[in-house]
Amino acid sequence: MSRVAKKPIALPKGVELTSKDGAISVKGPKGSLSLVQPAGVELKVDGSTVQISSSDPALDAMGGTLRALLANCVIGVTQGYERKLELVGVGYRAAMQGKDLNLTLGFSHPVLFKVPTGVSIETPTQTEILIKGADKQSVGQVAAKIRAFRPPEPYKGKGVRYSGEKITLKEAKKA
Repeated sequence: MSRVAKKPIALPKGVELTSKDGAISVKGPKGSLSLVQPAGVELKVDGSTVQISSSDPALDAMGGTLRALLANCVIGVTQGYERKLELVGVGYRAAMQGKDLNLTLGFSHPVLFKVPTGVSIETPTQTEILIKGADKQSVGQVAAKIRAFRPPEPYKGKGVRYSGEKITLKEAKKA
């Protein structure tokens, strides 16, 4: 049995976990998320804890994966996930334009990013972007897509970077 899968998941107050027909749904104050239950992996809900077990030793890894995904869902529907991006560069700005994110990143045109459902984006300042949501994977994917428009370059460090990300700068050519 996977060491990760052996650890039970605690369900806080206000969180419901239901498993029907190979689908697992988790509902909480910040929304609801659903997962597909792999074949051969069982869930046992005992009050406010969930225990995962697998019928076949070959599926132990899948039990650990399911436990990690379920734990992320429980955290997502109770606390939510947040990713912060910073824009570094002269004239680099971000602003919300209705439901779209308008980015000025040094191109000849502004970049319009359509915000997917289940994720909310805020711009506290012109150089900060806050991405929030209940699903850890979709929050990280949206942050990666926005960063991919202009990743930090290695000479001056200009671009879109994660908050706290270290950029190793290269030395310029010497004549």
